[in-house]
Parts: sequence; C-alpha cells; structure tokens
Amino acid sequence: MKQHAVDIPESVVARVVKRCGTPHPFAELDATRTALLVVDMQNGYMDAEVGHSSVPTAPGIVPAINRLAGSLRQAGGTVCWIQNATTEQSRLEWSVLEEQASPARRAARIRSVSPGTKGHEFWPTLDIRDGDEIVPKYRYSCFIRGASDLEGRLRARGIDTVLVTGTLTNVCCESTARDAMMLNFRTIMVSDANAAMTDAEHNASLIAFYLFFGDVQTSAEIEAALAAPAGRRSA
Repeated sequence: MKQHAVDIPESVVARVVKRCGTPHPFAELDATRTALLVVDMQNGYMDAEVGHSSVPTAPGIVPAINRLAGSLRQAGGTVCWIQNATTEQSRLEWSVLEEQASPARRAARIRSVSPGTKGHEFWPTLDIRDGDEIVPKYRYSCFIRGASDLEGRLRARGIDTVLVTGTLTNVCCESTARDAMMLNFRTIMVSDANAAMTDAEHNASLIAFYLFFGDVQTSAEIEAALAAPAGRRSA
C-alpha cells in the first residue's frame, strides 16, 4: 500500500530545538493521560467506489494506527475513533462549506458520509474494541464549537495529551491538532499515521504544525515512549 515519504528538513528541526530546547517537547508520555484520536478513517474517505474523497494513502496507515491503539490500550490509555458525518442540521449550521462546493460535490458528500450509508462506516480493518470511544463529528476540527463532544469526554477521563492520526493530514487532522493545542492539550501529530492526497501536502502540514503548535513523532517513537519504564509523567 502506498505510504507517504515524510520529509522534515533539518533546518525545521533546528528551529524547533531553538524554540523548545529539544526536538521532541512531548517525548515523555503518561499513557493514562493520553488519547489516540483516529480521525475520519471511513469508507467515504478510503473506498473509491463509495466515497466522495478517496485518499490513496489512507489504507496504508491502518497498520500503524492499529499498533498504536493496541499499545496505548495495553498501557492504560484511551482510543477515540472520530466518525465524520453530514446531516441536514449540520449543513444548515455550516452553510459556508456547502457554498464552496458544486451541486455535484454536495450530493456526493451526502451520499458518502450520511449516517447509515456504507461510506459513513469505519474502514473494515481498523481494530476497534469495546471500551474505545466512538465520537461523531460535524466539522473539520473535532474541537471547534458544534463539531463534537470530544473535549468533554477527554476532560472527564483526565486526558491532557492527544496523538492525532487519520485523514486528511492537512484538513481535519491538522485542524483538530491546532485546536487541541489551543485548548491546552499536549498535541502530537503522528507522521506515519496521517494521510493526505500528496507527499507535498502531508509534509507541509506536519512542518507548519511542528514549527509552532506541538510535536511530530513517528508511531515507533510513540510506542517506545509508552513502553518506557520511567513511570508516569509528573504533573
């Protein structure tokens, strides 16, 4: 399966080190205070036969997402599957999105991610378990007003760190990650567990986020942090 060639220049890493004192400001993780956010990994964005916006690289990130979900559960963390949808109410409340789309595009999106359609369903090989959170979403960002109740769910669990994965890197994932940081969550975008339409868009999004908003790490780096014997991160 096609995967992105991640390319974050050393000059960008150097700027992050200058700003943070380290290339990874959130290298230490407390699993009990960490949530994996899996954004929009649904047939409507992954299956060209039923979807309105199929992302060729999205199936390729499923193994990394499943590994992260398993590692975080085992360590005592939280896994949240974000399920994007469109309804008549959401289209009225977010009418500016509808104004930007052609009639054909609007109709395709309604067919693709309306609740009850195949496109709205999660990709079949995702490892969704009992005890995970299923979170309906009606905007690009999970955290903006009117989008979802994700923030309240995380606060109730004592979560202060989020790992952002899913699709598109530069739309719903980056929007979610930026808003998470500005709501005071320690936020990490997972470089090999996000998918965009092109390598250029993927890397541009990761670089913009990494420079000013939070951390970018690989799934392997995060799994190593979760397995570290250092114990829980101090408050």
